[in-house]
Amino acid sequence: MKPYPKYFDKIRIRPEKEAAAKPQTPICQWDGCDQAGTHRAPVGRMREGEYFRFCIDHVREYNKSFNYFSGVPDSEVARFQKEALTGNRPTWKMGVNGAATRSSPDFAQARSGRAGYYNRMRDPFNLFDGQQAGQPPRERKAKPLEAKALETLGLDTKATGKDIKARYKELVKRHHPDANGGDRGSEDRFRDVLQAYRVLKQAGLC
Repeated sequence: MKPYPKYFDKIRIRPEKEAAAKPQTPICQWDGCDQAGTHRAPVGRMREGEYFRFCIDHVREYNKSFNYFSGVPDSEVARFQKEALTGNRPTWKMGVNGAATRSSPDFAQARSGRAGYYNRMRDPFNLFDGQQAGQPPRERKAKPLEAKALETLGLDTKATGKDIKARYKELVKRHHPDANGGDRGSEDRFRDVLQAYRVLKQAGLC
């Protein structure tokens, strides 16, 4: 007998008719419905990721009466809506000391999801606002070029923008080529004043 006779090459298995007729989709989960459940519908709150399987007619009926906040108190719904305006992130009052930073009282202390972490946020290193309430503003420390420019105008680091402009106008009138009588030294001084004022203006001090 040959190991591979030609008669065995033509053997075919007839598929079952019942197996071919079985539906590939699950049955609609609506009570009394035997249609195919081709559409998904969310189960509800606290069961995210789980779905019912309904036919097209029953999924429409289900969606009409679906309420994600069913059974949730009105106060919690209002809190969720208010927090959603800022993406469930806390807000802080302007000008508050970093050590005393806290969430705005308009928002509840019990927050949704991971946003509860931000209720415990503090600023121990004063990265955002290190100025104490009621204290005078800290004196701005001038950079080397700014300090040199102020010295050229004969001012100190406490000079305001108004003081800088007034001093600049005074020196320009004094050392302008039309008023210095041809003095070479006065022209160099005039050039230094212009350069110093340009540096301070670029730094936003005047």
